[in-house]
Amino acid sequence: MTRMLRRSFLATTMALPALLPAGARAQAFPSRPIRIVSPFSAGGTSDGVVRLLSPTLERVLGQPVVLDNRPGAGGTVGTAHIAGERPDGHSLVLANAGPMAIAQTLFPNLAYDVRRSFSYVMLVGGAPMVVGVRPDNPIRSMADYLAAARARPEAMSYGSAGIGSVGHLAGMLWARETGVQLLHVPFRGGGEAEQQVLGGSLGSLWNTLGAHAGSVRGGTLRALALTSGERMSTFPEVPSIVEAGFPTATAINWFVLAGPAGMPEPVVARLREAFTVALNEPGMTERVAGQGVLRMQDQGPADVQAFVAREVERWAPIVRASGATPT
Repeated sequence: MTRMLRRSFLATTMALPALLPAGARAQAFPSRPIRIVSPFSAGGTSDGVVRLLSPTLERVLGQPVVLDNRPGAGGTVGTAHIAGERPDGHSLVLANAGPMAIAQTLFPNLAYDVRRSFSYVMLVGGAPMVVGVRPDNPIRSMADYLAAARARPEAMSYGSAGIGSVGHLAGMLWARETGVQLLHVPFRGGGEAEQQVLGGSLGSLWNTLGAHAGSVRGGTLRALALTSGERMSTFPEVPSIVEAGFPTATAINWFVLAGPAGMPEPVVARLREAFTVALNEPGMTERVAGQGVLRMQDQGPADVQAFVAREVERWAPIVRASGATPT
């Protein structure tokens, strides 16, 4: 009888953590390193943002922050990986509008649903697209760009980081709003598109600013506009797409921090607090802006989830009109 009682006691003791309320279990968070998946190749904008924020995050959370690049299928491979992880807050993804909004229409058999598969923490920031041409190109403004597209639509080409990328669809959005046609040429990354523009075999590019910030600053790429609603303080000489006369063609490649669905609210709140502290470090806004990323504000996790759902609906008709298919 004594042995039976001892076994019963041990079994009950081992089960106690699972019986504790979620709030009590979350008090020990984090208990090991925080892994943040970037669903793209190394060296991208999300990598740069994570590296900028990591020192403060590690100080606030008391654990190492590990960047894990898991590229593939437009960012959906790494994003799907996180959707299937344990919802304890130790595995997160910093994903952008590609896998979080565009992919819902682009991929018919997507392994996750952004409305149900994630616990959203916060909007970290957003990167506008840059419309760029060679410095010696006679096109010097978006008005010139529109005139050229109307005059020779078959010759007006633009490159992006790939089919279904935000740059591809931003160019499509502008073309639809202005009633012109542009020839899209996809590449495996923004760097390849830029090389073709500078080499003269491609007329222009539409791609995330962060990938071309150095070239714009150095004068080797002329920025006609940024697809934001207002100018960026770090690129004061480049007009926004709204200033250029196209107020309905804004396109921001936003970055959202999320984990698997079912993360306890105290864990989400702790992560949100740590990232807010990191983003509010003195000089951090300017350093993040140097990566081509604007700060974005939200009213909490529910607001972030609603924002993502709206973006899915916004991009859906553009994706369908583009004829883009998964590659």
